[in-house]
Amino acid sequence: MAASTRLVLGPLVGAIDQGTGSTRFLVFNAKTAELLSHHQVEIKQKFPKEGWVEQDPREILQSVYECVEKTCEKLTQLSIDITNIKAIGVSNQRETTVVWDKTTGEPLYNAIVWLDLRTQSTVERLLKKIPGRNKNFFKGRTGLPLSTYFSAVKLRWLLDNVEEIRHAVAEGRAMFGTVDSWIIWSLTGGKNGGVHCTDVTNASRTMLFNINSLEWDIELCQFFDVPMSLLPKVRSSSEIYGLMKSGALTGVPISGCLGDQSAALVGQMCFQDGQAKNTYGTGCFLLCNTGSKPVVSDHGLLTTVAYQLGRDKPACYALEGSVAIAGAVVRWLRDNLGIVKTTEEVEKLAAEAGTSYGCYFVPAFSGLYAPYWEPSARGIICGLTQFTNKNHIAFAALEAVCFQTREILDAMNQDCGIPLSQLQVDGGMTNNKILMQLQADILCIPVVKPSMPETTALGAAMAAGAADGVGVWSLNPGDLTAVTCERFEPQINPEESEFRYARWKKAVIKSMGWESTDATSNGNGDSSIFSSLPLGFYVVSSMVMLIGAKYITGLDK
Repeated sequence: MAASTRLVLGPLVGAIDQGTGSTRFLVFNAKTAELLSHHQVEIKQKFPKEGWVEQDPREILQSVYECVEKTCEKLTQLSIDITNIKAIGVSNQRETTVVWDKTTGEPLYNAIVWLDLRTQSTVERLLKKIPGRNKNFFKGRTGLPLSTYFSAVKLRWLLDNVEEIRHAVAEGRAMFGTVDSWIIWSLTGGKNGGVHCTDVTNASRTMLFNINSLEWDIELCQFFDVPMSLLPKVRSSSEIYGLMKSGALTGVPISGCLGDQSAALVGQMCFQDGQAKNTYGTGCFLLCNTGSKPVVSDHGLLTTVAYQLGRDKPACYALEGSVAIAGAVVRWLRDNLGIVKTTEEVEKLAAEAGTSYGCYFVPAFSGLYAPYWEPSARGIICGLTQFTNKNHIAFAALEAVCFQTREILDAMNQDCGIPLSQLQVDGGMTNNKILMQLQADILCIPVVKPSMPETTALGAAMAAGAADGVGVWSLNPGDLTAVTCERFEPQINPEESEFRYARWKKAVIKSMGWESTDATSNGNGDSSIFSSLPLGFYVVSSMVMLIGAKYITGLDK
């Protein structure tokens, strides 16, 4: 029976899906795209200071090893022969920055996560070098505005502030990469001959990569003062990079690599111009395929490399709307406010409320991304009354994800000129039916969710299985498996949707301008009244006068 099962399954492809919140390894049937088994491990995020977000690269790597081994064990228990796994693809959280020592194989600092805000002063300093302090100065080359979001400023901060990294760079020991580079280098041998590479989609999120020539840009590296010797070799998204050097899958080629949002675009099979998808994870990311030429947005969207499925294949591009906080707001309700014990409870609370009762939540914990690119914004909850309870706040949190998607969809429609008639969705949050219905109501178009929501991992597996030298997964349109979907139709009238959206926009305006890089600081990242000399003198002299007055009144008695 086991033999016949193996015979029916045919070639299999694995996918490492390393996200901000967790790592997973999933195995698919290359002929049917059926998900056979997977394992998931949650990843800790560290917040050493306000606005700082870090992860331990060693923990990330260990979670990859654990997920691969556990999934292989599960497949063996299902009588599925793991020797049928012919290739492995990698999908990863983008922009998150790692620097490590190639002689020891150890990271030289924690990974600085894409959400991290510590580099705002670095951005301000770099802006002074640009004519007119124009944050879009490099957009023609990179597709990106100068922002804390992208890897170059995170790497610049590390070079400026971590002495161990400066020493390693001077001695030729340092390597830089996004999470894909760290994983592939480690899995293909690490300090014993590991392959230091990245793919075009991840490179396009660094601000060091020219999206037109598909090469590291010498002038950009000079502007950020980044030695090019640190950088990984840029490869296509679908080719054999190297072989697994340890574990149950030793000898299996790693042959696919895509940043998570590009992987989801491939997994949703958005291969035609104008096809789009929205992924709901830690953040929220709407990508629209624009074909073989980059399109520059006039409405706050990013231009990014969507994929390049082979060394000799052309690159395809996408417009992207990026929202920093989506699933992270649910995690915040659980971990910071403690109003739920599990993220699933948020759906139940929201269902009990059925409305936010005029409460609006702008979760600008890391500033506002698209379409505003406003780092001064911070999170607010407004419209509170004595009637408001945790159910209304849970509803408002879900609604916030939908409003943010509406903003980037509006920008996308303006840039593309042809409004989307429906929205294809994926990601962990799409399991929340209240959220999906809210999204359809707020967009006033149907929301379409595939029955197999693991499209990010599927995209990485497709790229790996289709690589030259592997060839077990066909990307020809006629060979792609039809996907069954669940549709959510709008259930409120457009007037109500527009009223709620207008109130949301009002709340967004109120969230802006809370933070300033000019704020005084005591050196530990904490504001202090004593860091202002006149104010400090006033406070101290007032205290002296108060003590003196008490002393005099004491003498009178």
